[in-house]
Amino acid sequence: MDLKMEKINELFSAHGVLRLSLGPEKILNQSIMEFAQPDREIFQQLVTMKMPFGKYKDVLLCDLPVSYLEWFQRKGFPDGKLGMLLATVYEIKLNGLTGLLTPLKGK
Repeated sequence: MDLKMEKINELFSAHGVLRLSLGPEKILNQSIMEFAQPDREIFQQLVTMKMPFGKYKDVLLCDLPVSYLEWFQRKGFPDGKLGMLLATVYEIKLNGLTGLLTPLKGK
């Protein structure tokens, strides 16, 4: 194994990714695909969970206005699951991907 391959294996094993005896491109592609799969549960929570406090209390997270999400982005999202969900819906709206949530809203 060459030095470049050893370094890649070292980096991946340090982050909990299995060491593989494949070429660097295969390791990278496989690792990216593992992390790129969306979690359906998160999307489902975005269309069912309501904001628990504040100006938009009881509004579905997916229906929060961008201005409110931008405010959180500037001030800091709350800790924990709610913060992760708010940051996720912010990124979805920021990138014009709200259509991903539309099919889930009807369920």
